[in-house]
Amino acid sequence: MKNSYPEFENKMQKSLEYMHEELATIRAGRANAAVLDKITVDYYGTPTPIQQVGSISIPEPHMLVIQPWDANMVKDIEKAILKSELGITPANDGKVIRLAFPSLTEERRKEFVKLASKKTEEAKVAIRSIRRDAIEHLKKQEKNGEMTEDDLKIAEKDIQELTDKYIKNIDDEFKKKEKEILSI
Repeated sequence: MKNSYPEFENKMQKSLEYMHEELATIRAGRANAAVLDKITVDYYGTPTPIQQVGSISIPEPHMLVIQPWDANMVKDIEKAILKSELGITPANDGKVIRLAFPSLTEERRKEFVKLASKKTEEAKVAIRSIRRDAIEHLKKQEKNGEMTEDDLKIAEKDIQELTDKYIKNIDDEFKKKEKEILSI
């Protein structure tokens, strides 16, 4: 019966991937284009991700450069970055936007670790919620006579093992992010 719950494993995998994306948006003192993932620009009346209105490059470890494909977008991109929670003031020379990532203070690093920890905990809650739903689903199957009590026990154990695997993956992702934030 092992691993015969792809729908629950897929949900857990999606929760892990979402947390990974969320952690990528937390800046760690180095230039990383992923910090721009959640920022959208008003592109002729349509909210559009920055990546779709220009090219993003990293000429130095602490610098991001955004080169809009449409020169008229420079001001709009600048406004979007200022409105975001990025905490960086863009430098606009009329053609490109430069984002200089200052080295993080110890206090700021701790704040980012706390934020990463919060996102990690949210992911764990999501995984546990999926486990709860899976077990409720299995208990209904047992109640309806679709599986025996012994099968239910085995299935619950399998679901718990799956949950433990994903919780460990989440913890590992957090440790990597924490190390990245604290080691710069």
